[in-house]
Amino acid sequence: MLVAGVDVGSTQTKAVVLNEQRRIVGRGLVPTGAHVVRAAGRAFEAALADARVDAADVGCVISTGYGRYKVTFGHDQVTEISCHAKGASFLFPGTRTLLDIGGQDTKAIRLDEKGDVADFCMNDKCAAGTGRFLEAAASVVGLTLDDIGPISLQGKMPIKLSNVCTVFVETEILSHLARGRKVPDVLMGVHRAIAGRAVGLMRRVGLNTEYTFTGGVSRNPGMLAALQERLGVTLNVSPDSHYMGAIGAALFAWERSRTTPAATEAA
Repeated sequence: MLVAGVDVGSTQTKAVVLNEQRRIVGRGLVPTGAHVVRAAGRAFEAALADARVDAADVGCVISTGYGRYKVTFGHDQVTEISCHAKGASFLFPGTRTLLDIGGQDTKAIRLDEKGDVADFCMNDKCAAGTGRFLEAAASVVGLTLDDIGPISLQGKMPIKLSNVCTVFVETEILSHLARGRKVPDVLMGVHRAIAGRAVGLMRRVGLNTEYTFTGGVSRNPGMLAALQERLGVTLNVSPDSHYMGAIGAALFAWERSRTTPAATEAA
């Protein structure tokens, strides 16, 4: 039996389909936009198309993310904290400290020896130190979000930002550029500022042994480098780290399909 997970994030919605061996056979990624229900459906359809299967072939769907209750075709909902922990523990069983940086929030999660959530901390009151902050920085220097990470690695003398408020970052970056600072140095400073804020969250839950980095920002090599420099360790990052919440949701669906098949059929 196939199962699926749908992660409705603030910026993007992700979906994955797993087979009976818990291998990913389909992935879907779409912008969330203003129509959450539509985004969930489109991501699921994209994952089905990637897997070359129909919705009728999927026995259970679990949703997660801030829009998880809007996934009308789902059988149940699980918090993104639990789903990211489940996915990270599955891909990297030694994970004890997890950092997830998304479009509008950052989460630090501590896992126990069984891979269960032992503690967590979130920055969800503002977009400081998130993907939205990086988008603002990219806009100021006239680059795409995909470009700023690699370019930041070229920095030699990184600037030091006085704050990481998304509202004021544009003004501060423009000020540095006006004083002749190079774009790579500015961007390296931006990534280091976010890394400092993220590591602060991680310290609040406890830095412990093996580290895993998830979320859309995990695809940014400049962010990964800044975090590893700050922590002095290597972070686990998978090509599927962007889908970690959806993977965890699909794993919960896989477990449910094996323990309560009758409930799954009725849902």
